[in-house]
Amino acid sequence: MDQSNNVTVFILLGLSKNKNIETLCFVLFLFCYIAIWIGNSLVIISIMGSQLIEQPMYFFLNYLSLSDLCYTSTVTPKLMTDLLAERKTISYSSCMTQLFSTHLFGGIEIFILTGMAYDRYVAICSPLHYTVIMSRQRCNTIITACCTGGFVHSASQFLLTIFLPFCGPNEIDHYFCDVYPLLKLACSNTHLIGLLVIANSGLIALVTFVVLMLSYFFILCSVRAYSAESRSKALSTCSAHITVVALFFAPALFIYIRPATTFPEDKVFALFYTIIAPMFNPLIYTLRNTEMKKAMKKVWCRHILLEGK
Repeated sequence: MDQSNNVTVFILLGLSKNKNIETLCFVLFLFCYIAIWIGNSLVIISIMGSQLIEQPMYFFLNYLSLSDLCYTSTVTPKLMTDLLAERKTISYSSCMTQLFSTHLFGGIEIFILTGMAYDRYVAICSPLHYTVIMSRQRCNTIITACCTGGFVHSASQFLLTIFLPFCGPNEIDHYFCDVYPLLKLACSNTHLIGLLVIANSGLIALVTFVVLMLSYFFILCSVRAYSAESRSKALSTCSAHITVVALFFAPALFIYIRPATTFPEDKVFALFYTIIAPMFNPLIYTLRNTEMKKAMKKVWCRHILLEGK
């Protein structure tokens, strides 16, 4: 790697070459990033400061919000800085670090969404055994498995990329370092590595998406026998989860399930799972959730009362 790698700095081409569009994007993404931090922080504080943390669904939601904050923070601050910069550069080591961290937290988020779907499946299809199956020990085990799975996924992506020789062009046609744009710059045959990336990122996304959709299909089949009120509550919860899954997986599948090629549209689709999904997740999970709204009111009313004293 050291003998054939002459590139020490990459140039990120970003979202646009038009300065007016970049300024507009900076304002938009600044608003989005602030909204992501406020929304997800509110969810975390409200769950941690109430009895909801004892319930598996909110236990997983707490970690989903935390992974959202970490995931978007690996990309958005650098994106906003580059939108105002004349020359958008990133060092080789920083690029590899960003690649590793985005896939780490992205992988963790995918597996947490799977854990949440499993939780809802057990709650609706086996309600009498729910507390036994979804014990705190089981929930901790699932979160540990999510983190381990995310690390293994990220490490494999990192190892596939770190040994690539870069000896020519150094312009990445993206706003952050990802595998496919880097494969395009490598001065070696990357066909096999491209297939391994599909087998890793593409298959993980596809299999997880299919598992999630099947779990929600079985849930929807099961709730038909429930009362109207129980059916409405179950459908409300599942619709929120399915919306989050669609926001995250649809663009991810578009990018990672195909052969190792890049399109200009990739940058726009990547915005969905790096910025838009983390911003909307708190809204999706709280707007129609009475328990979350009650918990938020209790926690923040308590906070205001303590400040008043």
